[in-house]
Amino acid sequence: MEKRLLGEGGLEVSALGLGCMGMSYGYTPIPNRKEMIKLIRKAVESGVTFFDTAEVYGPFINEELVGEALEPFREKVNIATKFGFKPAADGSWSELNSRPDNIRKVAEESLIRLKTDVIDLFYQHRVDLNVPIEDVAGTVKDLIQEGKVKHFGLSEASAETIRRAHSVQKITALQSEYSLWHRKPEEEIIPTLEELKIGFVPFSPLGKGFLTGKIDEKTQFHKGDFRNTLPRFQEENRKANQAMVQLLNTIARQKNITEAQVALAWLLAQKPWIVPIPGTTNHHRLEENLSAVNIELTGKELEKINEAAAHIAVVGPRYTEAGENLTGR
Repeated sequence: MEKRLLGEGGLEVSALGLGCMGMSYGYTPIPNRKEMIKLIRKAVESGVTFFDTAEVYGPFINEELVGEALEPFREKVNIATKFGFKPAADGSWSELNSRPDNIRKVAEESLIRLKTDVIDLFYQHRVDLNVPIEDVAGTVKDLIQEGKVKHFGLSEASAETIRRAHSVQKITALQSEYSLWHRKPEEEIIPTLEELKIGFVPFSPLGKGFLTGKIDEKTQFHKGDFRNTLPRFQEENRKANQAMVQLLNTIARQKNITEAQVALAWLLAQKPWIVPIPGTTNHHRLEENLSAVNIELTGKELEKINEAAAHIAVVGPRYTEAGENLTGR
């Protein structure tokens, strides 16, 4: 598979990574653990070298899954994980904690769960306004000097926060949502990343499944599926947002590919330092997604997509108000 560089620190990864969250968290029903280990190992055999997890996914069990699955291939792959949340009194993981002592604690525990001696990419999961970003970057810098972490990343951070953190410890990658369904990063984030030579790792590149064309207003999500709580996934919004899927479908039919492949190929064409991390729990979908690396959209096709997309208003916020408040800090 094609390789891409994230940042200036030499982190070379496959052009598409694999987001592992849904293998044990967020989407229901939760699949069989042994099957997910097989899926992760199939991804490795298919050329994927970049895998994404976090302590909060589960919590903890997703890191354990990824660690077990990748242990035989550890020297061939890069694992990204995240810190920054803490359990609330009600047992949820909605509260933030990026204090230096907690960052260190998470790093030590993640190393054990991931069955490794170094974390390849350590993201702050969400910016914690109670802790100066300089302190966060400084703590990760110390962990890098100690050999416990290789690269530093942020997630859903503002351009100002990125600059402040980068001045203390060079950021290798920013992970934020980016797709034809969410193009806000184009306004300020992508120009900042390009200027500072920071890689971009879009999560939800397929709009949490919506851009695959398999979801419409009649779709019923399982109980416990977190999309039930997202405003953009309410029935009336799913109906209104079919215009974007129809655009992808038009291009897909012309090229004899799928809507998902169009969406991923479009992302890959934006910048050579963008590495999307679509998630899946299905072997067929894994193959479909990875095939997008070999699909080239012509300049005219990209222009057509961008022009048409500019006239499509995406309906509904990505998250609830509480979730939105944790982004763009």
